[in-house]
Amino acid sequence: KTSSSARNMADDDASSSTKPSKRVLPASIEDEQGPLTVDGEMPQKRFYRSRAHCNPLAHNDAFDYPTDGPDHIDWKAHFTTEDDENNKEGPNVLDIGCGFGGLTAALAKLLPKDKYRILGLEIRAKVTEYVRLRIAALRKESNNQLYTNCSVMRSNTMKFMPNLFRKSSLEKVFFCFPDPHFKRKNHPRRIVSERLLSEYAYFLKPTVGRLYCITDVEDLHNWHMEKCRAHPLFRELSKEEMENDVCVEAMKCETEEGKKVLRAEAQMFYGVFERVRDDEAFVDDNVDFWDEGQFGVGVAKIN
Repeated sequence: KTSSSARNMADDDASSSTKPSKRVLPASIEDEQGPLTVDGEMPQKRFYRSRAHCNPLAHNDAFDYPTDGPDHIDWKAHFTTEDDENNKEGPNVLDIGCGFGGLTAALAKLLPKDKYRILGLEIRAKVTEYVRLRIAALRKESNNQLYTNCSVMRSNTMKFMPNLFRKSSLEKVFFCFPDPHFKRKNHPRRIVSERLLSEYAYFLKPTVGRLYCITDVEDLHNWHMEKCRAHPLFRELSKEEMENDVCVEAMKCETEEGKKVLRAEAQMFYGVFERVRDDEAFVDDNVDFWDEGQFGVGVAKIN
């Protein structure tokens, strides 16, 4: 007879012999095989896939941003132009939620490079790196003759725009196929809202700045139209005005999501709004733009 301790030891030896040995993984893929893409080479999208959406109100990501304001950002690291003064000015076109950079790159060719500097803003790290490599490859292919007026930055627009941009510094802001956030409890995560529209109005140049929205979700489009039409600092462009804007066709055809919608022969919904002057703002005295108590501010009625 064998003792119980001896039997236990034998069982442990048997089980350990059948367990597969654990492979020691490298700290990162780059430690084993080098970077996925070398700067100057066109990246392969399959290596940079990421979840389609994320929660912009979460606090589980860290972002670099200047705590002392936008005047301390070195935009020369993003744009290559002969005019140093323009580099100091930074971007005047934003592609917010730029995804894989289709519209950002298209606008760089479509808009005059001596006047417009396009910055794609993306919250997902892997996707941002893809766009950075894509722009670097496009610049190399053109011998730095093209795409020097576009760049990309990882940031959370819903939180850090005041740290990055100055008042009235933007001429165009694009929101192309944003996350619909269908659940009512997630509506505060939507990139277009009363509060955020006031921020966008602060950064857009009056009578020049334009805000572009496009989606394939009709419910979200109705939300965009409702919020933008109600805001006193935005004026909706007519159909004719939109037809004369070359950027409208670009946002329908150049984004990755837009191309998917076109292939599926599905419907797109879009609108464009212009930033009006402060003294032209339409205010309906019978309608309170802010709900009573919103942001801790009471509504005073004057009889």
